[in-house]
Amino acid sequence: MNIKMLGAFAAVALLAACAKPAATAMSTGAGQTVTSGPAPGSEEDLVANVGDRVFYGFNKTSLSSDATATLSHQAGWLQKFPQVSVLVAGNCDPRGTEEYNLALGQRRADAARDFLVAQGVDGSRIQTISYGKDRPTAQGDDDASYQQNRNAITSVQGHNPQEGTGASS
Repeated sequence: MNIKMLGAFAAVALLAACAKPAATAMSTGAGQTVTSGPAPGSEEDLVANVGDRVFYGFNKTSLSSDATATLSHQAGWLQKFPQVSVLVAGNCDPRGTEEYNLALGQRRADAARDFLVAQGVDGSRIQTISYGKDRPTAQGDDDASYQQNRNAITSVQGHNPQEGTGASS
């Protein structure tokens, strides 16, 4: 019985350790409430406030209207935080050869980067890579999983606070 309890406790502790901290609100005592959340310009800020991924159709590199909306928000976010550099990783579902999927993933990452640059983001702040079919975000051999794995994911790679936050004072 004690082993089962210990196992259950360990599972709960692991889940708690993996959980993201929730945004909290505090009163300043002067009638103001301050909400804390992800640090501005951080990866968590990008994910929470803008979205970090766009999805593609089967064997496609063209951007859907949902993808362009997300990338437009990413471009605005990147303009707000000029000290941030990002990596755009192109991914594929498991169908196709390794070589084909690496090339397709690169074209997907490049399509996302090109859109961000067209929106005014300095291209030197954006690196691209293809993982092909090697880093699936959804496990499964069904169409829903395949759709989730056909993506380009933007992640924060560099943050230089010495360059400012892009916010006006």
